[in-house]
Amino acid sequence: MLCLQSHTQDAWLQRAIAHTDDVLIDHAHCERKAASNALNLLGRFPDHPELQEPMLALAREELEHFELVLSILKERQVAMVMQPPSGYQAQLFALVRSGMPHKLVDLLLVGALIEARSCERFRLLSDHHPDSALRQTFRSLLESEARHYLVFVKLAEQQQERGAVRERLQELAAAECAILEGVKPLPRIHS
Repeated sequence: MLCLQSHTQDAWLQRAIAHTDDVLIDHAHCERKAASNALNLLGRFPDHPELQEPMLALAREELEHFELVLSILKERQVAMVMQPPSGYQAQLFALVRSGMPHKLVDLLLVGALIEARSCERFRLLSDHHPDSALRQTFRSLLESEARHYLVFVKLAEQQQERGAVRERLQELAAAECAILEGVKPLPRIHS
C-alpha cells in the first residue's frame, strides 16, 4: 500500500526507543504542522471544494493527536520544547513544482509521503517498543497515518490522471529515500 522506496533500518528503531521522549516531542510538532498544512491547503486552493471536507477532517484529527501527544508528555513529566528541524520536510517541499495542477498534486503527494514514512515508523514502534501503553498509542497513530496517506493520494488523483499521479509519486518517493539517507540521524520520526 505505501509508496516508500526504502525501509527504516534497525538503527533508527534503537535510537527512537532509547530517546522516546525526544520522538514524542518531535511527533507533537509533526501533528501540529500536519494540521496547519491541511488548513493551509484550504487557504491556498479555495477554488478546490473537493479539498474542503477531507482537509478539515484531517486537520481536526491531527489536532486531536497533537493534544494526545501533549498529554502523554505531561504524564511522563516531559516539557514540550522546540527542536531544530531535521531538514526532511523542507527538502521534500522544495521538490514541489510550480503551475497548476502540478503544484497541488505535488503538495498532496508530499503530504502522502510524510504520512507513509510516519506510518512505517509507528508500525516499528508499535511492534517493538518496551512500553505496552505506548505500543498501543503508536498502533493507533499508524492506522491514522495510513488513512491520511490514502486521503492525500486520492485527492491528488482527482487533480490529474491516475497514471501521471502514480508516476510522480514514485519520483517523489525516490527523492524521499535520498533525502532520508542524507539527513542527520536524530531521534525523530523523519530522520
